[in-house]
Amino acid sequence: MYYYFIIALQAYCIYHLFKNRNPYYWVFAILFLPLIGSVIYLITQVYNKRDANKIQENIVSIINPTKRIKDLEKKLQFSETYQNRVNLADAYLENKDFTNAIPHYLDALDDNLQNDFYATKQLIECYFNVEDYNNIILYAEKIKDSSEFLKSKSQFFYGLALEKLGRLEEAETNLKQIDIRYSFYEERFILAKFLLNRDKKEEAKAILDEIYLESQNMTKQNQRIYRNTIAEVEKLKSSL
Repeated sequence: MYYYFIIALQAYCIYHLFKNRNPYYWVFAILFLPLIGSVIYLITQVYNKRDANKIQENIVSIINPTKRIKDLEKKLQFSETYQNRVNLADAYLENKDFTNAIPHYLDALDDNLQNDFYATKQLIECYFNVEDYNNIILYAEKIKDSSEFLKSKSQFFYGLALEKLGRLEEAETNLKQIDIRYSFYEERFILAKFLLNRDKKEEAKAILDEIYLESQNMTKQNQRIYRNTIAEVEKLKSSL
């Protein structure tokens, strides 16, 4: 049990390091001094009294990923509130259990007293992962007039669903909204491939060139995160 605790502690520290873009040298301290390095990192970079419970929850989640879901299920059984239901659905989504997440988001949307944008966008992501394109379109069209929908992942999923159903002009209009510099690298790569399939080579090439140029100025962290996408961009660019 002690061994798994140390592994979980290291995993949390490294996750926190990359998420918050802390100095890379901490990786060596965490990996080569497992307990001491992790504890020092927590004390100097993470820990304060308000974070204590959150850190404990994250470590427990790494050791036992289903514990959080079971705890949230019990909480929902005790009090069937909108927030408790959405929290449980989010936990299922994070665990890539989309089939169980979907009904909880749908139940949450039945609460007419709540702002339903968040639950709807989460539901759209679930439907995308189970390839239910009709329902993506159904729920995306309920929120597409919201300013939060524009230039979001939800709009991107909507565009891809439209493509799958052969509504190519609408798909292109929505997919192009994600073409924002220094962001959405994977999505823009998919957009470039979409444009190539529509014989719009020059537009696709322009997007690939932009991503490639932006990759030259990425932080080391982003270069690691998007290295596969960048490699695919370079490969496709060289073939045009």
